[in-house]
Amino acid sequence: MVTSLLSLAAASASGGVVLLYARDLNYCSSILNPPCTKFQISVALAFVSWFLLAISSYVMFWLLCSV
Repeated sequence: MVTSLLSLAAASASGGVVLLYARDLNYCSSILNPPCTKFQISVALAFVSWFLLAISSYVMFWLLCSV
């Protein structure tokens, strides 16, 4: 359970940094064309992995309680 909470915190922090770059600083609309889409995809995958880790933690906790 602790691991899933830490994973959620990391995914949320990464999402905040991507929003800062994309919307507040307008870093993604610059001429240099930074890899903002890769950042956004990595944050989306971080949330997907958090979701799967939370399900896994819940199932393992359920199995531990049933034994």
